[in-house]
Amino acid sequence: MRAVIQRVQRASVTIDGVETASIGQGYLILLGVGHDDTPATAEKLWHKIAALRIIEDENGKTNRSLGDVGGAVLVVSQFTLYADCRHGRRPSFTAAGAPALARELYEYFVTLARADVPQVSTGTFAADMKVALVNDGPFTIVLDTDEL
Repeated sequence: MRAVIQRVQRASVTIDGVETASIGQGYLILLGVGHDDTPATAEKLWHKIAALRIIEDENGKTNRSLGDVGGAVLVVSQFTLYADCRHGRRPSFTAAGAPALARELYEYFVTLARADVPQVSTGTFAADMKVALVNDGPFTIVLDTDEL
């Protein structure tokens, strides 16, 4: 699995001109599922994200986790995180998980997040979404479970 974690002041998802999800302070997580991913992969990734200390304390040091500040999470599916741009000019997405697997693991990841975080919002799987955010910092981290 791959995730882009953005520490945000706020973030939202709009579909067909209607805002369908939003959060205040917390993380916007763009989540991609690969064809070899499993529930164990989702667990590994979520536990890493939940424990990250990337929120500033009173001294401006990144010493706080999401749970320490009661932050929210917005999870948006993003198969394009598996784009392969090594050949030609059109990306290949063959490394992305099949839609049924990706949906299952995306929903499982959201379930894991909801077990730890009081406010978890989501995009709509496979929808054409407009994602808006105010990046706090900016602070953005890219995680790949193959490298954790």
